[in-house]
Amino acid sequence: MSAILDVDEQLHLLLSFLWLEMVWDNPFISWNPEECEGITKMSMAAKNLWLPDIFIIEFMDVDKTPKDLTAYVSNEGRIRYKKPMKVASICDLDIFYFPFDAQNCTLTFSSFLYTVDNMLLGMEKEVWEITDTSRDILQAHGEWELLGINKATAKMSVAIRRRPSLYVINLLVPSGFLLAIDALSFYLPVESGNRVPFKITLLLGYNVFLLMMNDLLPTSGTPLISVYFALCLSLMVLSLLETVFITHLLHLATTQPPPLPRWLHSLLLSCTSPGRCCPTAPQKGNEGLGLTPTHLPGAKEPEVSAGQKPGPVEAEPTGGSEQTRAQWEHGAQRQQSVELWVQFSHVMDTLLFRLYLLFMASSNLTVISLWNT
Repeated sequence: MSAILDVDEQLHLLLSFLWLEMVWDNPFISWNPEECEGITKMSMAAKNLWLPDIFIIEFMDVDKTPKDLTAYVSNEGRIRYKKPMKVASICDLDIFYFPFDAQNCTLTFSSFLYTVDNMLLGMEKEVWEITDTSRDILQAHGEWELLGINKATAKMSVAIRRRPSLYVINLLVPSGFLLAIDALSFYLPVESGNRVPFKITLLLGYNVFLLMMNDLLPTSGTPLISVYFALCLSLMVLSLLETVFITHLLHLATTQPPPLPRWLHSLLLSCTSPGRCCPTAPQKGNEGLGLTPTHLPGAKEPEVSAGQKPGPVEAEPTGGSEQTRAQWEHGAQRQQSVELWVQFSHVMDTLLFRLYLLFMASSNLTVISLWNT
């Protein structure tokens, strides 16, 4: 084998260039060198000789070997005939591990006219000689490289492996960068309203990336890399849905927050206690976030009477009617409810972000381990 031209994954074809060297004995054309001025070897046009009708069973094209080739004949009647062949052979390809796949293709040599009773076929050279010679002359600067050649009686198994560097640089690395940026976008403050547009833009960019790189993927079967891309796309969609959910909670907290259920309040206190659950939310209101509920979109200041002096909400009014006291209590309860719901939203955001990272890491490790096998 002197060249691996191409591998067609859709048609399951191996396009290669072979030098087929055939050797056989023909006692009817032997001569005595002493009677022929010591000539022991001569060349002769192949069309003037009997040639064995050897063909490759897996061959799927017309033989385009030149007809005006030359054979070498020894005085003992041993004929050595070499012919170049561009072979398109059928091969059972397994593209699941693309682009880290290795293929085994079999070339079976047989005869049209003769059976084993009239013609015995065998390999002249050892398998290591054929392999070393093929590696020395193989033009392997393309996508595929030769791993080795195994042989049986009248059969030759060719093991080839794809060079994955092109696909790693053009497919896996950009996809990994986009997924990492999607994970880092969780650090954008959800109150600013910039996280959702950023994630939507990133999702659209990933779809454009897949459309542009679609020509590099096999068109038949379902390789593992297609599953990986679908997984990355699903992770981006899930992160967008998580952001929409947290944005909805914050909007609900700052417009018409319902009373927080007692069990949810207890769970929130448990999660925000030091050393428990996900201690990222602040302990009091949103002081650690740098944003008070009254400054969130849709939040309003508690109503106060015209005669009441502005001051801390916690301060007890010194005077006023019962209506003013009721308004103050209602505003205080509403602000406390807003604080609890905002705190709950941030705790949920942290929890879902950690679940997102856990699922992303486990899925990527699973795909990488499958590729390594």
